[in-house]
Amino acid sequence: MISYKKLQQISFRFFDDKEVRAVWDNEKSKWWFSVVDIIAVLTESKDPRKYWTVLKTRLKKSGSQLTTNCSQLKLPAADGKRYLTDCLLQEDILSLVESVPSKKATKFIKWFTYSDDTIDGQSKQKAYALFDSSVLDTLEVGTTKGLQQIHGYLFGGLYDFAGQIRTLNIAKGGFRFAPVQFLDNTLNTIERMPESDFDEIADKYVEMNVAHPFMEGNGRSTRIWLDLILKNRLKLCVDWSKINKNDYLAAMTESTMNPAKIKALLKSALTDKINDREVFMKGIDYSYYYEQEYDSINEIPLAICASS
Repeated sequence: MISYKKLQQISFRFFDDKEVRAVWDNEKSKWWFSVVDIIAVLTESKDPRKYWTVLKTRLKKSGSQLTTNCSQLKLPAADGKRYLTDCLLQEDILSLVESVPSKKATKFIKWFTYSDDTIDGQSKQKAYALFDSSVLDTLEVGTTKGLQQIHGYLFGGLYDFAGQIRTLNIAKGGFRFAPVQFLDNTLNTIERMPESDFDEIADKYVEMNVAHPFMEGNGRSTRIWLDLILKNRLKLCVDWSKINKNDYLAAMTESTMNPAKIKALLKSALTDKINDREVFMKGIDYSYYYEQEYDSINEIPLAICASS
């Protein structure tokens, strides 16, 4: 029987925009993955649980080790509760994929074996560590310095510009962020913006996004910055798992002209679970998922612009 004290960190991965739940086993130093989630993304079955039940019966009859290696662990569901779910360790997942006829198998294996030793992977581990550290309590709230502290923590040792305000002009999808010659004044103005209610805080968040003070890592840093303001001023935070990626990206693009949609999305996802570890960790997973590059009109790489 696996002790739940050894299973501390729940993680949400995303394959073709679908969740694959995982839980970290401290004793084995390995991830357990939800079998049903993997069945769902490989087969697009309307009832992946039933599919797995039938497959599991067939595997048992054939003497497959997969069924004996399977463990039932409690994972969070859409209703916020935890339910026992069949899980396999990462080394057994490739055997599972071989047992499921799927046109997506090759693509899934490439995704599944992707290394966490990338800049994003290492930065994400640092973001996870924020909750269990004392760093959050030392960060300035709602200031440019506070945002620099977050960015420096997430990307320190990964980017040589971690925590540093950019000195080059940048653009994305034809939109130019705040020009560097005005950036200091822009950031000072944003810092002085009021934070007494949700609308004011959301406006401040939108303006900081338009400023885009760093060469890279703006979204991931600024979402944590926003949550710190909401927690400090309103005793609320955003449950980012409630906000669809495409809806978020579209609303943020539109927010440069009209912030109504992003405000509505953020407001609908507010929660008072400001000290809930699972909400925080899931929020980090979704925040980094928003930044993953897909073939999407909403995700155009940043470009360095000539200084004017």
